[in-house]
Amino acid sequence: MGISRSMALPHTQESGDPYYIGDVYEKSQIRLKWAKRSNDDRSSSTPYLNHIDRLTDNGWPQLRYLADWMRVTTAPPKWKLLSKEDVDERAARVKVTVLEYRKDMTRRYESTTSAHLASLLRDMSGHHNDIIARYFIVQDLSRDMIEILGSQLDIDPMFFRGHISDYTWYNTRDPWIEIPAMDIVSRNQSFFHVRYAHARYFRTPTSYSRARLEAGTFNVLRRVDRDGSWVPGADITGSNVGLVRSKMSFWTQPRKSRGSGIVTGILLVDPTISEGFPLWGNYNDFVPCPSIADDIPRKPVTNSTYDKAVYWLEQMTAKEILTAAQDPRMLFQKPLCIVGSEWLTLLRYSNTRLSQLEWEIEDPNLRNRQEDLSTTLDKIHAWRRRFPIYKTIVSEALNKVVRRDNFARATENSLLVLERDFEIILSELNDLHERAERIMSVVTAVMSIEESKKSLQQDRSLARLTYLAVTFVPLSFVSSFFAMSEDVSKLSQTFWIYFAVAIPVTLLALVLVRFSDTVINISRRITHWFRRTEPRYVKWE
Repeated sequence: MGISRSMALPHTQESGDPYYIGDVYEKSQIRLKWAKRSNDDRSSSTPYLNHIDRLTDNGWPQLRYLADWMRVTTAPPKWKLLSKEDVDERAARVKVTVLEYRKDMTRRYESTTSAHLASLLRDMSGHHNDIIARYFIVQDLSRDMIEILGSQLDIDPMFFRGHISDYTWYNTRDPWIEIPAMDIVSRNQSFFHVRYAHARYFRTPTSYSRARLEAGTFNVLRRVDRDGSWVPGADITGSNVGLVRSKMSFWTQPRKSRGSGIVTGILLVDPTISEGFPLWGNYNDFVPCPSIADDIPRKPVTNSTYDKAVYWLEQMTAKEILTAAQDPRMLFQKPLCIVGSEWLTLLRYSNTRLSQLEWEIEDPNLRNRQEDLSTTLDKIHAWRRRFPIYKTIVSEALNKVVRRDNFARATENSLLVLERDFEIILSELNDLHERAERIMSVVTAVMSIEESKKSLQQDRSLARLTYLAVTFVPLSFVSSFFAMSEDVSKLSQTFWIYFAVAIPVTLLALVLVRFSDTVINISRRITHWFRRTEPRYVKWE
């Protein structure tokens, strides 16, 4: 299968050293080369990028990565892998659905080109008394979309900066570092990000490889981490589950900036991997099953997070729309339900894998194979490493999003209805983490026991060798002693003496070896007795 260089993910063997763009202590090589090729037309066509550059140079250094991202229009370490045609194609991507919530209906607009999106925003700039809220649902990001939305709606660049990458930790040289804002700053921001993990099933290694390549076509950096917890007999040989690090980001226009009084919101969602299957086929709807007497609403058959978000946001009731006028977070309630459902799926999967690992430990055949126990230990360690990360992510969502008491000067919090759900998710993650720690201790103890058993068997084998040596050494000594005679014929009359001497000497050696500890103790006691009874001399002056 031919692989395009543009599909390679950063921090892989195909993409090479990521620091060629300059580490955090150096000037951005991308910005320097962009400046050499720039002209007046380009500068005038990228006012939002120019704004970000000015912010980068004057107190917001972490926006440098967003500026580089916009120039490459994907993860900056992929810069050398992209041709000019690749960059232009990625920069022009647009996939936006706009929902206008009116008093008596909801209108939907689709935009797939930057020109149409810019025109749509210009047409919406006037006053409309019957419009309560306007919601932009955006899949992926691109330079054009950031330029248009950012400049037209005056969006804080940190909103886009927090969405474009998926790192969970950083090296000391990384220019893509994100240092969290202090609470005094974040509570005055009119946006937030929610991270989660999307579990996806792949039947074959080829399917998983195609999924990784598909992730490389996204502009935002998202990766498919292979779980590797394959269980013989339970899973198809070569199948695997991939865990995709994902994000949703929500922004609303600050109330003081709403000239028309219309609530404006933006939802950023990730593209969905089409390869493979959603784990266990997908989760259920967020509403109870309809009655047998009710009509069942037809839903679009799709696994796309974007399509699901659009569908549920179109189903908002008149009461929910009116609530959004007072609290814009109502626009994020259904998307947050999608995030919670993804977490519940991952919790069930985590429980499945830990149960299978416990079953492996109980298998007596496995205990006899140290290499298999080591494999089990590696699987447990992978989950022990993931659970603290997942707990941090859920805690952030709970404390900085669900429980946030001050957001865009809202008079109420529409997300508090999901507080209990995320508390349950966090509690189950704590339980799974503790369970993984206990399993790790059990596996380590089992490995120690098995090692002790092997050492005992080796000691017994060594003891047998010792007995053999003790048996033959006296025989060799006696035979060598009698072989000192030059006339062998003389030994015919004294041959019996060999056995008469060798056998008692061998038996004596065996007894001494068998009861060596007793002999040593007796010799110590005799030595101690002699030291006590020997005469003592007094020195006279």
